Order: sequence, then C-alpha cells, then structure tokens
Amino acid sequence: MDKKKIKFPSELRLDLVSKDWVVIATGRAKRPEMFKAKDRHKEKADKSLCPFCKISEQEAPVLVFVQGKKVDFKTGNKIPGNWSVIVVPNKYPAFTPFPYLHKKSENHLYQRMNAVGFHEVLVTRSHEKQMAVLPVDKVKEVFDAYQERYLSLMDKNFVNYISIFHNHGKEAGASIVHPHSQIITTPLIDSDLNKALLNSKKYFKTHKECIYCAMNSWEQKSKSRIVFENKDFLVICPFASKAAFQVIISPKKHLSNFERITEPQKQQFAEAFQTALNKLYKGLGNPAYNFYLHTAPCDGKDYGHYHWHWTILPKTSIWAGFEIGTRMEISTIEPEKAAEYLRKQS
Repeated sequence: MDKKKIKFPSELRLDLVSKDWVVIATGRAKRPEMFKAKDRHKEKADKSLCPFCKISEQEAPVLVFVQGKKVDFKTGNKIPGNWSVIVVPNKYPAFTPFPYLHKKSENHLYQRMNAVGFHEVLVTRSHEKQMAVLPVDKVKEVFDAYQERYLSLMDKNFVNYISIFHNHGKEAGASIVHPHSQIITTPLIDSDLNKALLNSKKYFKTHKECIYCAMNSWEQKSKSRIVFENKDFLVICPFASKAAFQVIISPKKHLSNFERITEPQKQQFAEAFQTALNKLYKGLGNPAYNFYLHTAPCDGKDYGHYHWHWTILPKTSIWAGFEIGTRMEISTIEPEKAAEYLRKQS
C-alpha cells in the first residue's frame, strides 16, 4: 500500500509556537461556502440608546483623533464634533489604577493580588460601519490610536503587558453594537503568550532564527495558505488553525515590538488588515469575530526572539465538550482550502 496516497478522514496538526495539537476534521469537513452565514440577523441597536453615540456622557477622553490627526485634548474641554476615533476609560473596568500591587496567599496554596492596571475603550465614529467596510485610511487611524495608547501606557507602574482586542458580534462577546476595541494593561503575562515566548526562545536558541520568520519563509514558498501579501506583511491561514478561517497578519521583517511600527509599515499593515477583514466579511457573510495583538511584553526584558502579529478568529463554531475538556480545537476545513476561498473574495 502506497502510504503517500492514503487520505485520512481527519488529521492532527502541531502548532509550532504553542506546541498545542489541533484537529483538522476533514472527515466531517464543510465546503468553504457552507461557512457563510445565511440570513444573518443584522444587529441594529437604537442609536439613541447607544452609549458611544453619546460620547460626551462617557469618561473624559484620553485620546482624540479628528480625520486622521491627533488633537491636543484637555480634560474639561468640549469634545470636537467631528471626532473620528476616541479613547475613553472604561466605565466598568476589569483593571483599575492603584498605587501599589498587593499580593497575599491563602494557606500557602492560593494566591491573589489586586487587579492593578488600565482599562480603556477605543471607539470609531460610525455606529453602523465596522472595520471590515472602512477604507484603509480609517483602519490605519485605528492602529495609530492603538500605538499612541500603547506608548502612553507602557511605562506606567505595574504595566508589564498591554492587551489590545476587538469583539465584533454577539457570538464574539460584543455587548454593544457600536464598533469599539478595548485596551487593558496587566501586571501579568497571560499563559498563552508566555508559552509562545518560551517556545519561540527555545527555537531561536536551537536554530539561530526566529520561528515566525521560518514559518513565514515557508509560507511564501508554498503559497497554499497565503490569503494576501504586500511589501511588508503576510495574511495567512495558519498551518495549525485553531478555528475555521483563522487568519494571522504578520510582518515579513523580523519585528518584536508592535509599538515601534513606522508610518510606512503602518500604511502597509492597514492595507493587509483591512483586506483580511473584508475578505472574511464577504466570504463568510459578516461573521462575528475577535481580533487581538500578540507582541513582546513591555516589562523591560529582552524578547528579541519574538515576532509580533495580529490574529483574527471568526466565530464559525461553538466549543463543545471535547474542545472544552481537552483544550484541543476542532476545525472543519483545511487551512489550505480556507485560504484558497478567501483569496477569491474581492
């Protein structure tokens, strides 16, 4: 029997960075177009009740952009009527500023500390237009704001990591329809990122190169999982995708710190990011999704072996007992087929 010709109904793929195994369940696979939402209910909340449409009732802004330009806003001033992106402290924060970090243990078993940090919300002006349908210059403006806030927060006390993420749609956890992102600083580094940092460091020590650069180089040769690329960035459905149509936007050049992105790079990045979102929007019928940043922590340590990137995770399925119990995701489409389908969306 020719082993090369055997077609298995499903396969396990190893994520090189996290060392997690994922299941690509081709035996129960769907055609790409079957993931497209049919008659998706368009979430339309009453704008008169939207807290972000009444931005003056929120906390005083910490950052205001007007048509692509940062304005010198001071607390107590009137918010410009033509604002386009604004960042405000979250009214109901998960992390709050505090002068010291208080740690204690219970019976030498359980540890606790106060959740010291900052929790902010970035809001775009339009109530209806999500980032997938914004022009590239408006998407760049969002990333301008992300970078501004990152640079402002990274040197604060007890800020060792800054999480930037965006939830779109109820299935993705968005409780407010109006497009918005969140920025949270923490004194800790989450376990998922910490695992990636450790494994990428091990790979660097062994192979003398960045694991992400090695993967990007192979993807550029194989082409099968590339959705889009420009001069500086790759949009990829990763080999061991944790969900159907997962997409990663990664710089071609080895870069460890997102906050150091240059203006020319940011323009290229905005194009790649907007293209990825728009292809998902068209190909999957406006799916719910989450996107988030993984970058080197700002705790003062050297993470030259790491490579920043953004991940977009469409909500194409619901975790059930197997996924929850094993922490092993099942994806019902091969990343190669997902990438091929997305490439055709224009």
